[in-house]
Amino acid sequence: MKILVCISKTPDTTAKIAFTDNNTKFAGDGVQWIINPYDEWYALVRAIELKEADAGTIIHLINVGGADNDPIIRKALALGGDEAIRVNSVNTDSYNVASQIAAVAKDGGYHLVMTGKETIDYNGSSIGGMLAELLDLPYISHAIKLDLSGSEVIVVREIDGGEETDKAALPLIVSCQKGMAEQRIPNMKGIMGARTKPLKVVEPVDAESLTSIASFELPPAKAGVKLVSPDQPEELVRLLHEEARVI
Repeated sequence: MKILVCISKTPDTTAKIAFTDNNTKFAGDGVQWIINPYDEWYALVRAIELKEADAGTIIHLINVGGADNDPIIRKALALGGDEAIRVNSVNTDSYNVASQIAAVAKDGGYHLVMTGKETIDYNGSSIGGMLAELLDLPYISHAIKLDLSGSEVIVVREIDGGEETDKAALPLIVSCQKGMAEQRIPNMKGIMGARTKPLKVVEPVDAESLTSIASFELPPAKAGVKLVSPDQPEELVRLLHEEARVI
């Protein structure tokens, strides 16, 4: 079986966020970049587990971006990917990224395409659905469990108020979230081996961008904390009613 895992580069969750060019571009200088956790911890690690259960499984990684993405791609290879493909394109919007991935996946003969449910920077949750449309394949989102039974995939996904179990034939696209697998750390053997694993760079196909960024805004600064004496419940009620407006 051939699995294609989509990985994205995102800022570390502890990074200090700032913007440039009149708040239209993210300021990346000095930012620690990581593999998007939903892509790494859940999609990629579950693909690795499937490979461990079936030695004939091949895992390809795909990323859309410039050469500065290579370090996070090498980390994904160190975890257990067999080879990687980087589409040498500026990440403009979700549709453009999905179009680049679809162009590669179309002729790749992949049985399963896996991606995280969303990236932690934009929280768009759109790549999986767009890929399904562009490749004309079935799609299951927000998966928390995935098992294979012959040529059939059994997926448990999270829904409002509970869980849903779906069955689908391959090929299939699945977006993954917490519960799909447990985080792994590359070992020394994997790190050394990743240096020689293939990382193929391909040029992008022509694909339009359907959205553009007008501006970014930081959330408002948090107000100071007001302490209320335990013997003044009336003051607490007043503050909750008149200032916080929650009662």
